[in-house]
Amino acid sequence: MSGLRAGTFPEEQVRERARTGGAAAFPAPEGYGRTLFGAAGAPVGGDALDATRIVPPVFMPQRLEKLIDLGREPIYGDVDLHTAVGGFRSPLPVYLSAFGSTQVAGGDLGLAVSRQAGRLGLPMVIGENVVPVSGYGRTDPSGPRGLLSRINAYLDELPDGLGGVAVQQSTEDADAEVWNLVYSDPSALPLLASGRLAFELKVGQGAKPGLGGMTVVDAAGAARLAGAYTVDDGVYGADSPRRLRSSSPGTFTEEILRQQIRFMRNNFPRARVWVKLHPAQDVHEAAAVAWQAGADAVTVDGAEGGTGWAPSVFLDHVGLPLSECLRRVGRPGGPGSLLVTGRIWEGARAVKALALGATAVGLGRAALLAADEDPEHGVRRLVECLELELRLLISAVGKYAASALGPEDLWAPGEPTDREQEMAWSSP
Repeated sequence: MSGLRAGTFPEEQVRERARTGGAAAFPAPEGYGRTLFGAAGAPVGGDALDATRIVPPVFMPQRLEKLIDLGREPIYGDVDLHTAVGGFRSPLPVYLSAFGSTQVAGGDLGLAVSRQAGRLGLPMVIGENVVPVSGYGRTDPSGPRGLLSRINAYLDELPDGLGGVAVQQSTEDADAEVWNLVYSDPSALPLLASGRLAFELKVGQGAKPGLGGMTVVDAAGAARLAGAYTVDDGVYGADSPRRLRSSSPGTFTEEILRQQIRFMRNNFPRARVWVKLHPAQDVHEAAAVAWQAGADAVTVDGAEGGTGWAPSVFLDHVGLPLSECLRRVGRPGGPGSLLVTGRIWEGARAVKALALGATAVGLGRAALLAADEDPEHGVRRLVECLELELRLLISAVGKYAASALGPEDLWAPGEPTDREQEMAWSSP
């Protein structure tokens, strides 16, 4: 293992899933028959989405429909999880979100995640800032840190008809013409020919909305990058070997976003168009503009989304939590997908996000931790456990497709009960 750590993220629970797969969805079997389970306390995390409860009904008409269709009582294995994710076919309402270019995300760990995501047939986002920092990799495709190496590692394992790659581009990636590099590369032809290549315009990031990319570099790196980026010599002091390198977050208005999506569609007609938004006060309006302009997917990072580097005050105080993003954006009104990230690692949080309008959920830090635990099978086992929980939870509310979930399947603290609502409606 690389020694990767995850801060306040539930690291040990994720690593246990990477080791044991679906067994981690249950208490330790050694306690079976001798332990009284339940009432264990608050869930891991503690935000509004974690506090929301999944509430099965008594009457389940969709279960009856499934019973008639099958000719037997349906079980959790009958839940259909196949999902269209931003124009790609996925076996689950799950995708791998972007990891960026830090030392943690690059090298062998990034390749391990790419291989396992491809093997699973899950869509994967690659970016951002990989090319400016680690290179594209055309001259050295075997290099572990370049963008092309991750794409090739994914493609080598990808089953026919499933998955796809979304290449993310930020303002600094645009200077490196990342989309042009990929679109013109012979290695991308299998993705283009099968409709499994997307380009994602990065408008912002959940962990640091309103800021551009930030990294810590040494003095030599700072001198090399000073012409292209802002380098602050004063943050760590003149005597420190460290420098803070920053890039512009980009400037957007409604019309700029529309024009950028039109540009993408005109210049890269064979690629899908995705747009990534930060948890902004106007996230609903931005998502609506993107879908109306023809985006195949809008990705929204909640403030819980991870990052390689950001000011602590942003991590603690800036941006809407994922639950509020979901409440404001709602379910897409047309064919576009709503993809969300933000401390997704287990089935309950995923089901809640799906019930609140998400098409699919993204694994970020959880996938990196799982690959760190087991580079060959960790992500697969993590996803197996997540899949089992999705099937159990969706069938428990009497539904048999992820897309059938809705807000009626949830209860949040502070919301009125049905009886209280009836009384309110009947009051003069």
